[in-house]
Amino acid sequence: MSQSNVVFAAGRNPTREHLFARAEDISADLSRRAADLDREGRPPLAEIVKLKNAGLLNALHPTQIGGGGLDWVDGLKLVRILARGESSIGQLLGYHYVNSQYIYWALDAARAHALASDTVARNLYWGAAVNPRDRGLVLTRRRNGYVLNGRKSFSTAARVSDYINANATLDDKIAGFAVPTNRQGYFANDDWDNIGQRLSDSGSVEFHDFPVYEEDFVGVPAAPDAAPPVLSTFNTPFIQLVFVNFYLGTAEGALHAAVDYVRNTTRPWITSGVERAADDPYILERVGEFTAALKASAALADNAAAAVQAGLARGRDVTERERGAAAAEAYAAKVHATHVSLDITSRVFELTGARSTADKYRFDRFWRNVRTHTLHDPVFYKAREVGEFVLNDKIPEVSLYS
Repeated sequence: MSQSNVVFAAGRNPTREHLFARAEDISADLSRRAADLDREGRPPLAEIVKLKNAGLLNALHPTQIGGGGLDWVDGLKLVRILARGESSIGQLLGYHYVNSQYIYWALDAARAHALASDTVARNLYWGAAVNPRDRGLVLTRRRNGYVLNGRKSFSTAARVSDYINANATLDDKIAGFAVPTNRQGYFANDDWDNIGQRLSDSGSVEFHDFPVYEEDFVGVPAAPDAAPPVLSTFNTPFIQLVFVNFYLGTAEGALHAAVDYVRNTTRPWITSGVERAADDPYILERVGEFTAALKASAALADNAAAAVQAGLARGRDVTERERGAAAAEAYAAKVHATHVSLDITSRVFELTGARSTADKYRFDRFWRNVRTHTLHDPVFYKAREVGEFVLNDKIPEVSLYS
């Protein structure tokens, strides 16, 4: 079972100013410890507790139930801030936002209100076991409910989640459900050993006769090719925007670390004609170019977030076309952020010099983190979807990737 099923009191209705200030504080602390955290690669139990105590987990929930009442534009900015300090923690906050907000889009209003109220009251962290390319879970009927068996090869926040969204085959249909991880039969494995996102707690999970009940279901089990309600498909453009923002936050963190290193450690090159590395014209040019690229990509990300937020605000009246057009904005931001973040995180060494490659700095973690996650779904397929929309007026096909 989860190691994070503990109640934490963060105070109700945190203000926007409080949430952003706490995010900045936590990010700064993470940045100071990031090299050691990356080296150790442990589950981020203490970091999740800090997010809970800061009120950040409930930032997007309505103020009427004690949440912060922020919209997605602000929520994604919080993801970006945290990723500057440690990429995995930005990812974990963003995943929680999508997984915990999904209930508003997929459940009827009464059930969504009840589950969201419980989430805020108990400060629950939400994860998921829904990887569509890993169909390892099976539901079978037993007595007054069901049991879930099988394995997912990776599940981000496997050991820190208090609640998860999951899906499984049930006869010839797909069933989606939301369940607490403190039920017997949930096992999170310590087998995440990838080169990046080492704190994302993305190991495999297993379910051994894990109990599931009718009231856990999110929607009615449906055929694999059945079209879902449009509103319930907003999880995909929003999770893609989570990717966008923690990629950019990671690159911003890399540039910040490089600038600090240049100011305090980098020596000027022998033929530069300057006494400080910070006055080297080539370093200045690169810092300027990297800064401009990041500002442009962040502006594109915020614009895309506003477009998807506007589509979401249409509620159950939103059309497939409106959702598709908003999604195309998100995917354009994904393409740009991928290229910018990979470029900057790999090239900051041009600013810092040879000595900065020492293991104690672990400046390579920024590139490793972005490189690991940008392979989540190939960016050229996102570029193709944007191209199809622009050239052929074809909206992206709905899936957990598009």
